[in-house]
Amino acid sequence: MHASTPFRYEQLASLIVGMIDNGALAPGARLPSVRAVSEQHQISISTALQAYRLLEDRGVLVARPQSGFYVATTRRKALGLPSTSRPAAKPSSVSISGVVTSLLEHASNPALVPLGCAFPDAELLQSKRLDMALARAARHNGVRHNVYSSPNGDMRLRREIAKRAMRVGHTLSPDDVIVTAGCTEALTLALTVVANRGDTIAIESPTYFGLLHTIEMLGLKAFELPTHPTRGIDVGALARLLESEPVAACVLSSNFNNPLGSAIAEPDKLELLAVLNQHSVPLIEDDVYGDIYFGRERPKPFIALDKGGNTIYCSSFSKTLAPGYRIGWLAAGTYVQQLIERKLAFSLCSPVLPQVALADFLESGAYEVHLRAIRRIFEENLARMTRVIEESFPSETKVSQPTGGYVLWLEMPRRFDSRALFNEALEKGICFAPGFAFSASGRFRNCLRLSAGHAWSEKIADGVRRLGQLAHDQLARSSTQ
Repeated sequence: MHASTPFRYEQLASLIVGMIDNGALAPGARLPSVRAVSEQHQISISTALQAYRLLEDRGVLVARPQSGFYVATTRRKALGLPSTSRPAAKPSSVSISGVVTSLLEHASNPALVPLGCAFPDAELLQSKRLDMALARAARHNGVRHNVYSSPNGDMRLRREIAKRAMRVGHTLSPDDVIVTAGCTEALTLALTVVANRGDTIAIESPTYFGLLHTIEMLGLKAFELPTHPTRGIDVGALARLLESEPVAACVLSSNFNNPLGSAIAEPDKLELLAVLNQHSVPLIEDDVYGDIYFGRERPKPFIALDKGGNTIYCSSFSKTLAPGYRIGWLAAGTYVQQLIERKLAFSLCSPVLPQVALADFLESGAYEVHLRAIRRIFEENLARMTRVIEESFPSETKVSQPTGGYVLWLEMPRRFDSRALFNEALEKGICFAPGFAFSASGRFRNCLRLSAGHAWSEKIADGVRRLGQLAHDQLARSSTQ
């Protein structure tokens, strides 16, 4: 991926940080007013305020009521990045189903501070407008929509999905799109087409526990690849694997891996595609977080770069718009007919009314407006959460720095036990995702994932602080044993 042009508020924020770093703005110095900055840089007042607020969230500036913004007198040193994973160089059987079920049950408990599962807060989504579209479709054409649809899905929705693909340089026909019950069904269908029970699937490490659960249920094995916290998987390690082991497919998040938030650069994507094509290994791409990017441009998915058509693209609207509608899709390429046959066998078709409502919403142009709003919110949420982590967690903590999505990956000292922390946190009314749930081989017990997908509040901030104190307490106990 080429470096994207930053937004104006990001450019202003970077300029202010540079002035602080070179001493032009001393600790405690008062910054020019928002109005003065907007006039000086010929930007809107809202853009200037957004830059100031971003730096406030990062602890660079402090706001004083009726006075303005000042350079923070003390700036906590930023925590380091998590380590590049080093999984065992052999395939693993997966046994994680019980963990996933338990985690999802706790994450749906409204009494707990919601730092667990990575789904967005309903308050941040366009639920009312979608509900109105759904009610309107039911009221005016309820009988017509109360039928089985084509297994491919509603044509208007598929057309809108195909139109959106053009934004990232991918020419897609509506006939290539299959609507699914979320991205989970898309991934499941794709795996059943390219792999048989007992086959090995190459994956990132750590990776989303839902994918691990699907691999387990299909009787497949997982080969975990070394993964950098910002750059993604080691392409060289993948090449060496394919030279020595039979691999049925590779499943990757191209943009903003869950839980690391890593994003594979475009040159690395091209290199990876060449390696897979050389060995005739298909790629199943999970791009469910691709629309939640913080730069100027959306990073291209693999499928937009793959000229050989060996990629099955999977995504959904669950992370950005409507988790309860369970609408995902596949861009199937050469596998389209095989995937349609499996869709018929698994679920016959997807419910019609939600597809019609979503097609109406997409046609209105409201989705892009909504995406711009939630990108800003999630970026601010991550900055705020990172700041609280820096203030509250042990100094040895390492934390990811995602440029999209809304999850953070924390790495603690090796003696730390996130499973024990999970049990303690539940007793204190806090839910998070322990690290071992993101590995086929039980790794990452000293890691945890926090979700910033809910509206930021003192309840969220206090939950992170209390979790940090529990982490302090556990490490103190372990050091005396």
